[in-house]
Amino acid sequence: MDRAKAQPTIVFRSVSFQRGDHPILKNLSLEVREGETLVLLGRSGSGKTTALKLVNRLLEPNSGEVLVEGRATTDWDPIRLRRKIGYVIQEAGLFPHFTVERNVAVVPELEHWPANKVQERVAKSLHTVGLEPSQFAGRYPHELSGGQKQRIGVARALAADPPILLMDEPFGALDPVTRGEIQKEFLIIQRGLQKTILFVTHDLREALLFGTRIALLEAGELAGVYEPQTFLRTTDPLAAAYVATLGRSSVLQKRGVQ
Repeated sequence: MDRAKAQPTIVFRSVSFQRGDHPILKNLSLEVREGETLVLLGRSGSGKTTALKLVNRLLEPNSGEVLVEGRATTDWDPIRLRRKIGYVIQEAGLFPHFTVERNVAVVPELEHWPANKVQERVAKSLHTVGLEPSQFAGRYPHELSGGQKQRIGVARALAADPPILLMDEPFGALDPVTRGEIQKEFLIIQRGLQKTILFVTHDLREALLFGTRIALLEAGELAGVYEPQTFLRTTDPLAAAYVATLGRSSVLQKRGVQ
């Protein structure tokens, strides 16, 4: 797929959002192309997570509109919209009283898939994130490590094969070693998914690793949209401040950046 020519799957059209008198997003206009991974990069409070929640209608804009597959989110039934979108957050958000199998099967069961198809999909999703179903399907969240829980969270988001994934700092709560391991695994998974992914992070290394493009937010406003190599070479002061935090990194070498 030529992503530069791909149709936008998600569109923010002059979107503003505020709580009370406090503006969180200001006149955001941005497109996420079909099949790309667009990273929302910014410091805490820049509006990244708010933008993500506007896509699956956990929030609604005060002005402007968000389009998903050409249709305003406010015109979607929110349940139907959310079932089209996989959502991965920090700490995975697993149901503690459900086994791994039931956690992963939640959306397919809500969609009334046949039991055999649900079972097959659960197994495939667990294999995709590197977990053997025979070892993990019957476990409960309290029996899992942090890294395993996060893998289950990704598997659950993939289970119903949604065309869109929203990922809100999905690896941010992990220790550095586990985080690095899962990042490498997800990079391999990402290349085979062919899904539209909106990925939130405050970590430039992570943005460079996963992003086909990087949208930089600052104080609720879009500061710029860059391809990874362009981000590293831009003279924009804000982007340059992020780049200055980098030392020599294997991440850059993986992306082919000298």
